[in-house]
Amino acid sequence: MSAVGFTTTVPVEIILAAGKRPVDLNNLFIGQNRPLEVLEEAERLGFPTQTCSWIKGIYAVAQREGIRTIIAVDWGDCSNSRVLMELLELAGMEILPFSYPADRDSRILRQQMERLMARWNIGWEEVNVVKDELDPLRRKLHRIDELTWRANLVDGYHNHLFLVQSTDMRGGDPVGFEKEVDGYLAQLESAIPFQEEVRLGYIGVPPIWEGLHDYLEAFGARIVYHEVQRQFSLPSISSADLVERYRCYTYPYGIWGRVRDIQEEIAKREIQGLIHYVQAFCFRQLEDIIFRQCLGVPILTVEGDKPICLDMRTKTRLEAFVELLRGRKDSTTLLSAHQSPKETSQ
Repeated sequence: MSAVGFTTTVPVEIILAAGKRPVDLNNLFIGQNRPLEVLEEAERLGFPTQTCSWIKGIYAVAQREGIRTIIAVDWGDCSNSRVLMELLELAGMEILPFSYPADRDSRILRQQMERLMARWNIGWEEVNVVKDELDPLRRKLHRIDELTWRANLVDGYHNHLFLVQSTDMRGGDPVGFEKEVDGYLAQLESAIPFQEEVRLGYIGVPPIWEGLHDYLEAFGARIVYHEVQRQFSLPSISSADLVERYRCYTYPYGIWGRVRDIQEEIAKREIQGLIHYVQAFCFRQLEDIIFRQCLGVPILTVEGDKPICLDMRTKTRLEAFVELLRGRKDSTTLLSAHQSPKETSQ
């Protein structure tokens, strides 16, 4: 199947129904053996060093891998997307624009999806067949997420990995991806539950670093919630209508839907603190102001730039944050132990 790249999550069901292979260019970039070399290629082609690494990576890896058709989300993602579209078009690629309506208007979203379908002369019948075929896989991904926070059987990295791969069904291979998911779920039947002292949530785009999850778990903390990665898997699968599923997908529509979703998951998953990852040179860094005023739990904001291992400064800050949360938990436990039965019941 010929590949169709995309710059952020789009209705992958349409691409598969057209007989094409969906490729999330973000996953393709970060999955390269030497992603730093990809960034160097982009800079040799003229990209300033002070440009988001994801933008540089998408541009260079699309050329490196010979992807000729790209769906570019020009509303609902990065502020640099429009210029990126023009640069890719200049490089000879076919660009198919896609927009998420800012007001979540289902009619406009349906029109956007149908415009993509028209490009490959397919209709809702073919797309809904693919949707139904992917539903069992999506439910299994949701099961992995549930086993992360409810049964404590899944480590943070694998929660992140399986959910983030759902954007393109692991490079356009849903059959192979489902087999991998089945194998992982089978392993969990004999897994020993985690007993971490601190339960963390992760908000913001997926990290560009290596080693974040392992480092946290080495000293008693585990990420039990990945905000955007979870949204990639379409948690609103209970809706039979594909337009409604992508209308409920929170990431492209603004901050307030994301805030409500995060608040619900904090309470449900008993999250003690949040790591807010922001990408260097990204406008979304300003969202941190809103999160700090609205979410009601301690937040550590960390900034990443390039695909490297965690630096020592970030490690120190992560460790201090976990110790802070551990101390708050110990204080709460001590206070509860000294309350009278009357106080406890109030």
